[in-house]
This record gives sequence, structure tokens and C-alpha cells, in this order.
Amino acid sequence: MKRLFFGLELPASIRDELAELELPMKGARKVAAAQIHLTMSFLGDVDSEGEERLREALEVMRVPGAFFLPVTGIGAFGGDWPKVVWAGVGKGHPHLFALHHHLQDAVLHAGLEPDLKPFHPHITIARLRDVSRSALKPFLRAYEDKEFGLWKVTEVVLFSSVLSPEGATHTVEMRRAMDSHQ
Repeated sequence: MKRLFFGLELPASIRDELAELELPMKGARKVAAAQIHLTMSFLGDVDSEGEERLREALEVMRVPGAFFLPVTGIGAFGGDWPKVVWAGVGKGHPHLFALHHHLQDAVLHAGLEPDLKPFHPHITIARLRDVSRSALKPFLRAYEDKEFGLWKVTEVVLFSSVLSPEGATHTVEMRRAMDSHQ
């Protein structure tokens, strides 16, 4: 069994800039630059037969052509005691949502359970423990409108993920280029 998810890889320059942000509070664990990505759909534990069906479905799936996404602003999920600090990717990019829809179709075509949670595209840059929103507020305010760059999305990646006390380690299992004929 592998713990699988679909994601998008960011350019190294943007990943590095996000990883270098200083979270000046105890209880913040930053995501390593090499692990920063945008999760498109989390699949959970998938056996080898399911993974093979998923790879086949991904090969034949229609995906949008390449598109650009901005990485802009910093926010947090989790109310008064946030758990995640994230970088944003603009407001409702239609190609991103179309890609998410096509990925869900591929998951269904492979006979696997789709991720039915609402899709809130973001890039996790840190996980928090015992950090209040009020302690985080100056950091969020300082970066709420920061532009980290524009990136051309040219492929979707099937990742596996292994959890450890230090955080998750992601490994590329398969890459699927965006369709060039649109």
C-alpha cells in the first residue's frame, strides 16, 4: 500500500522563497523547500492494483493545456488556533478547477474513492502547534499581499507520501504532461 495524492510542483525559485519565510514563533514547523507543492487530490492508501489502474486512467485522461498560476499572499487555516500556514494561488483559476475535476474523474475511472472534500487550492508552507491566530497575525499581515511569482503549470504529478515525526516525505511516482492540443 502506498499513501498517494495528486499535486503540482512549483518552480524551485518560488519553493525556496516560501521556505525562507521566517515564522518567528515557537510551535511553527516549516515545510522543507523540496516538499512544497500544491495538493490537487488526496487519495490515501492505495494497493498496487489500484495504483496501476490509476496510472492507466491518468495516461488517457484529458487535461487542460498548460496554464499560469500566481503564488500570492499568505494565510492560515484553523480559526483561533490555526494548524496550517499557506500561500495562495489566486482566486478560482478555471484551468486549476478543471484539472481538479479531470483528476477526480480519473480516480473514479480507476475504481478508487475520490476526495470529496471541497477543493481549496493552497500551498502549505508550515504546520502549527499551540500558536494562536493573534500571535500569527503580524506575520500574516506582513505577507497578505506579497507576490511570490507566476508559474507555468505544465504537468500534474502522482506522489506517494511517507509520514514521520519530522513531517511527510513525498516521492514522485508518475508525471503527466498537460495536453498541448487545446
